[in-house]
Amino acid sequence: MLECVINVSEGARPDVVESIAASAGAALLDVHSDSHHGRSVLTLGGPDVDAPARAVASETVKRLDLRLHHGVHPRFGVVDVVPFVPLAGSTMADAEGARDRFAAWAAEALELPCFLYGGGRTLPDVRRDAFVTAAPDVGPHHPHPSAGACAVGARPVLVAYNLWLSPPADVAMAKRIAADLRGPAVRTLGLSFDGHVQVSCNLIEPAAVGPGAVFDAVAERAEVERAELVGLVPTAVLEAEDQARWPALDLELSRTIEARLGKAGLGGS
Repeated sequence: MLECVINVSEGARPDVVESIAASAGAALLDVHSDSHHGRSVLTLGGPDVDAPARAVASETVKRLDLRLHHGVHPRFGVVDVVPFVPLAGSTMADAEGARDRFAAWAAEALELPCFLYGGGRTLPDVRRDAFVTAAPDVGPHHPHPSAGACAVGARPVLVAYNLWLSPPADVAMAKRIAADLRGPAVRTLGLSFDGHVQVSCNLIEPAAVGPGAVFDAVAERAEVERAELVGLVPTAVLEAEDQARWPALDLELSRTIEARLGKAGLGGS
């Protein structure tokens, strides 16, 4: 069983996102769109995610043009990030195999330059080095004219989590807080749009540093207006939090990976 969390560079046009998401078929577990980020996160899952992931990528390249993109989130492609994640019954080797198959296919079928990450190479490494000190691992050595490039990874489960700050917080404060929190278990950005500011987090080791801990760390430095879970969360991470805090942390049982797999008839609970 693998999870594939495809990040596409479109969040403001629901009809386009719906068309892209529909191409995943029964493997689609969740869609989270953000018009300010200019990004949608599509969570796929099941015993075989190769074909659904390829269908999503094909539809995305057909529908999107990076030259017309607007959004504050870092990106270098319309199919920006494609990580494969081992779930119950699978190993990291399985995820790496899916990563390598997808990259080889995308390079040939879509003419996408693909940068691989996992193991000792991180997604921030790819973003920093791509086309500067590092050539694509697979595919053309130059960006696709409308689709850019793609980062294809194999990684453990992570939790994407945003914390919105109450006024009068500004982006300088959000960036200071992000820098304070950034470390091996948490990746962070301070972002601003339409007069609102946000500390955007990836919880790389959510069993060690979960949503509640990050929420509290931000709240020690500024008033938190609201929390926002992006995509799904493992049940174990949810259950590690005090259930009384779930609403404030934007957590609920129906938004776990296992619950969505179960609802789709793909396992889980």
